[in-house]
Amino acid sequence: MVKIYVAGHRGMVGGAIQRRLETRKAAGEDLTLVSCTSAELDLTDQAAVCAFFEAEKPDQVILAAAKVGGIVANNTYPAQFIYENLMIECNVIHAAYEAGVTKLLQLGSSCIYPKMAPQPMAEDALLTGVLEPTNEPYAIAKIAGIKLCESYNRQYGVDYRSVMPTNLYGPGDNFHPENSHVLPALIRRFHEAARDGAEEVTIWGSGTPRREFLHVDDMAEASLFVMDLDTEVYQRETEPMLSHINVGCGADVSILELAQLVARVTGFEGRIATDPSKPDGTQRKLMDVSRLERLGWRAAIGLEEGIRETYQWFLNQGLDNQRSK
Repeated sequence: MVKIYVAGHRGMVGGAIQRRLETRKAAGEDLTLVSCTSAELDLTDQAAVCAFFEAEKPDQVILAAAKVGGIVANNTYPAQFIYENLMIECNVIHAAYEAGVTKLLQLGSSCIYPKMAPQPMAEDALLTGVLEPTNEPYAIAKIAGIKLCESYNRQYGVDYRSVMPTNLYGPGDNFHPENSHVLPALIRRFHEAARDGAEEVTIWGSGTPRREFLHVDDMAEASLFVMDLDTEVYQRETEPMLSHINVGCGADVSILELAQLVARVTGFEGRIATDPSKPDGTQRKLMDVSRLERLGWRAAIGLEEGIRETYQWFLNQGLDNQRSK
């Protein structure tokens, strides 16, 4: 029997991983799943985290808990983003080691790479340049998480791994009108435009920047795939101090193309305008996923299929009845 603790099981990614593990358990795998809400366990509280690990003694840990947000939130609360994420990583990783956990997977973010990293961004681009200023505190915390895992591996002989996802979307996403990420924000805007009979939707910037999107269920599958890799296989494709693995679909679309796709899915038939006076951000952000593909994993959910599923989830949750303020 394997006892697995999923930290952050109520988040979009942690929830998807939890669902996959529950499916495995229902199929007959000898698993015990452990989880706690943030109200039950504050992961920034070192003593509480240590007590939890001492009591539960999990065999494996998946660290999907994090303080996350869009550009506005990162700009407004930089101290909270770096402090809370550093504390979560330090507390969980160290408590796991103290409790005898030999296998751990921590989830990071593509923002760990330099602002001007060559495209597509390979794992060895880490620490080769200046980070994007708007989310630098969050990125620094996520880089620290990678290095914590690698350092504990080197000193203590444990097997702590890291995966770095591209932009994620899917069931459980945040559709708030002000602080959501680009894809859920577009789904909400185009849904409301179609519902209200609007003739035009204007998107920020020129529409030319390109972004990569991965469905959260693919991310969950990739996470468990990496977690389950034989140690020898994992170490063959990584390095002791460059051990993280990118997770993405390996393809990108322009923001205008994305808007057109979302318009089709939501039934919006009006015009799509661009506003070049607004910032475009980085022109391209695409992950190099060749390391993961060599290990044997590829994304399975197409972008339009995934957006349709996500839009249906949005409707099923009644979020379409919540007007933007």
